[in-house]
Amino acid sequence: SKVLEDHFLTIFECDMASQSNNYADLVGQYKRDGFVIIRNVLDTNLIHECQQHIEHLQRKYPDVPSEHYHHIIMRNDPFWIRLVSDERLLNLATVFGSPFIQEKEGVAIFSSHYFCKPPKTGMAVLWHQDGSYWPLRPMNVLTMWLAIDDSDTENGCLRVIRGSHTNELAQLKDDVSVVNVLGSYTHRDEDIDQSKIVDVVLKPGDISIHHPNIIHGSEANTSNRRRCGLTIRYISPTTQCLDPKQPVMMMRGSPIDGINKYRSWPKYRSGYDLPFDGCETWNERRKIVDEDEEYFQRTDYDVMENEIKTDLFEFISRLGGKKAAN
Repeated sequence: SKVLEDHFLTIFECDMASQSNNYADLVGQYKRDGFVIIRNVLDTNLIHECQQHIEHLQRKYPDVPSEHYHHIIMRNDPFWIRLVSDERLLNLATVFGSPFIQEKEGVAIFSSHYFCKPPKTGMAVLWHQDGSYWPLRPMNVLTMWLAIDDSDTENGCLRVIRGSHTNELAQLKDDVSVVNVLGSYTHRDEDIDQSKIVDVVLKPGDISIHHPNIIHGSEANTSNRRRCGLTIRYISPTTQCLDPKQPVMMMRGSPIDGINKYRSWPKYRSGYDLPFDGCETWNERRKIVDEDEEYFQRTDYDVMENEIKTDLFEFISRLGGKKAAN
């Protein structure tokens, strides 16, 4: 395993607070190696709200393992939309997602997932390629991994195989012989060139960006500290999501007719949703989005809540977990 050391970081990292960012070099490294790290993307106040959001989800869905706080339970959550629509993230999506994500076409999101490993019992993620799981056509997608907690070798940080994004997508294989988050893999340890493993060590507010074909995973969390990160999957409006149960949401720009249906941004409901900075004016912002985008799919909230419960039950059952909603 190779931990990112200072001389290595000068190649792969960029500090958002710096005025001398050279994205051209970083984009070149991303294309060559399949991933890149950017430091200090989000401020401490927003990261604190993310940590509060996780606690909110724990209270709301007590039977859902914290490794599985994913799109199903967050698509009706205004703070989640506020987070993934942050201009700092969208700007990076257009830089590193080029040429398939372009400013003139806009940015959409089809999936997001908190990988929140609790202390001592946090599950491993077996070696896999994200694109093997996703119902996208074409496979034009950019993943950001946002660190909510410190993420290091002791608590099960993300590990990538440098340069493996040039591989074709491999077949998914089920595996529950070892406890793991996904219940599946695309590559075994014996398939991996150990000299190319990089441990992606991050601080809260840092992000890593990686390619859908890159082989990656993480070890179990055996430390006394939680390790939580949020994955965000950005696509262009020209990319089609083939799963009707996986709603696409427009983050910037306008939808393109005939490709996807888009779900409207959720309303903020005082006393029910997590309060956050700007929540007082959120519904005004949301209405502007709905009025501007005639293609947004409006869904009754009671229907959405029942749909969430049904999807959660199916998802957790497939993983051998407990029933998520009674």
